[in-house]
Amino acid sequence: MTYYKGPKSDHFDGERFFNKYPPSTDKSFSKLLKWRIFGEHSKWPQWIDSEYKKLSTQRSQTLKVTFINHASALIQVDNINIITDPHFSDRASPVSFAGPKRVRKPGIKFEDLPPLDFVLVSHNHYDHLDITTLQKIYKEHPNVKILVGLGNNVLLKDEGIQGLEMDWGDSQKKGSVTITFREAHHWSARGMFDKRKTLWGSFIIESSQGNIYFAGDTGYSPHFKDIGRDFGPFKVSLIPIGAYEPRWFMKSAHVNPQEAVQAHLDLKSEKSIGIHFGTFQLTDEPISEPLEKLEKAKRKQGLSVDEFVAPEFGETFSF
Repeated sequence: MTYYKGPKSDHFDGERFFNKYPPSTDKSFSKLLKWRIFGEHSKWPQWIDSEYKKLSTQRSQTLKVTFINHASALIQVDNINIITDPHFSDRASPVSFAGPKRVRKPGIKFEDLPPLDFVLVSHNHYDHLDITTLQKIYKEHPNVKILVGLGNNVLLKDEGIQGLEMDWGDSQKKGSVTITFREAHHWSARGMFDKRKTLWGSFIIESSQGNIYFAGDTGYSPHFKDIGRDFGPFKVSLIPIGAYEPRWFMKSAHVNPQEAVQAHLDLKSEKSIGIHFGTFQLTDEPISEPLEKLEKAKRKQGLSVDEFVAPEFGETFSF
């Protein structure tokens, strides 16, 4: 199936997309099987009890960031509401009866979301592009724009959703807010035969309250310094800290906490909020390890306690 047709570029060879900086993030099916069969998978709890939290406001001129779960966060700024990689389903999977199952509920109820202006979808992996959630948003938030990388509208249109495709460097504007799609060091696929057929990336939100960065899902590469040079300093950055073991398999696609702290420095971020942890068991590390290693990495780099935080689910940060 063809997802995108367009001219070749520094990240598209005419058929598939690729990262700005090598090496390739592709892994063979045999290596995947090796990891799944012989990997040392930590045991996560089946369920962690928690309470939903309430938002303090439907819209906000000042900057507020609420961590929902995994890579989902609500960003409220300049009276514009933006949600990143929204995921409210029970599983990060193509089916409802198997695949990674959440171990805690989202920090806020879907029904408590304020009117949404933008949805930012970093790429099409099941833990980031959740069709069921996007269908509900598209139905219940009639004025929303769903921003996705090139090629992803083929999938969305099949599910009754209209997205707005973006290449790296493209921007969308509403009021005083400008959202720009930029590179990440990752890959895309929903199945066996569509690897790198659609584009992945990160997002920069420029506002009157400062610049905000959403890293999406990414391995560490010089792209962080590039974005820090072009858009930094950032008021706040949302950077993944989990799903990174084993390194021989995950390093090219997922940063670990030490690399996340380095990304924070590269981006020249005043404050960073950890995401992509504690929701779905996707990799081998224990559920508590990302938080522990983040604290060690902060101390090693001389960061203050509040400079890079691992949030509570449903926690809101006001700036």
